[in-house]
Amino acid sequence: MFRDITVEQLLELQEQRGIQLIDVRSEGEFEEFTVPGSMNIPVFNNEERKEVGTIYKQISVQAAKERGLEIFSAKLPAFMKQFEAIPGQKAVFCWRGGMRSKTAATVTSLMGMQVYRLQGGIRSYRKWTVEQLGHFDFKPVCVVIGGPTGTGKTHLLQRLDEAGYPVIDLEKMAQHRGSIFGQIGLKPNNQKAFESHLIHKLQEVNAQPFVLIEAESKRVGKAVMPDFLYQAKEQGIPLFIDVPIAERVRHIVEDYEPELHKEECVDAFGLIEKRIHSPIAADISRYLAADEFGKAVELMLENYYDSRYEHAAQSYTQETVTLKAENEEQAFRLIVEELQKRFPEYRPEPKAALSGAE
Repeated sequence: MFRDITVEQLLELQEQRGIQLIDVRSEGEFEEFTVPGSMNIPVFNNEERKEVGTIYKQISVQAAKERGLEIFSAKLPAFMKQFEAIPGQKAVFCWRGGMRSKTAATVTSLMGMQVYRLQGGIRSYRKWTVEQLGHFDFKPVCVVIGGPTGTGKTHLLQRLDEAGYPVIDLEKMAQHRGSIFGQIGLKPNNQKAFESHLIHKLQEVNAQPFVLIEAESKRVGKAVMPDFLYQAKEQGIPLFIDVPIAERVRHIVEDYEPELHKEECVDAFGLIEKRIHSPIAADISRYLAADEFGKAVELMLENYYDSRYEHAAQSYTQETVTLKAENEEQAFRLIVEELQKRFPEYRPEPKAALSGAE
């Protein structure tokens, strides 16, 4: 038979043995938020879950169970094939650790698979996340990568992460670039999903002497960072990346792909249009309509974003170190040199080298 385990036991198994977590809730529930690293094999899809829920409320619990069993029985062979295709040990969970996860754990156990079930379902995991964030003792010094819009800060963080430096990529966790245009081409995460990713990253980097983080506002898309992390960022070491505006324009056009998301770009510009001097706003609209995205971006940087960034940059308590670079490659080297000066004992372990050693 299957074995029930706590959140702590589940996370320990995930870290030590590489156990595969399987979320058996509907695809809609899975998309809202889940335990990071989970895969989705639903017992009921969105429509089936709605049908069973309606029977539960309007007829009876027994009728809902009978209909649920009828639905699941029809898909059992396909369900089992999906489980069998996953190597190693597995752990299942649903919303409350109820019928869906019990059904999945029972039938897979009967087929000879060793399966664990999360007690209390993902509700218990969410409770654990909130409790952990509520009393987290954050220890590293924040090295804050700043610079005007388009500097390539996110790319730099990604490269630093690959090079083995401790990084908290808030935009990746939020699935948002932190501006009016920030969700273009992305599907922003809600607070639950954001915090699920954040708590694991915080635990991963907390023993490090420093952590690299982008100069974000407290809200990133739909997500809000916890007070302790925001305060640590504000009191951190600010590194200001200064690159030519042509390089910034190129970064933005490459990242946002306005030729693929033109309508979204136009709609987003409409949200800030009234804050820009009318003749310039008219020029930006004309350039967007004519697919001259580089010219539109340059005007927005010069007449909107740069002045806003200058104001936000004044909030840091420590003196800003400006790193003037011609391109991303040079900016990356300058950041590494600054880290080596400030943390001479630190030795990064590049991810490529670690994966190669395995």
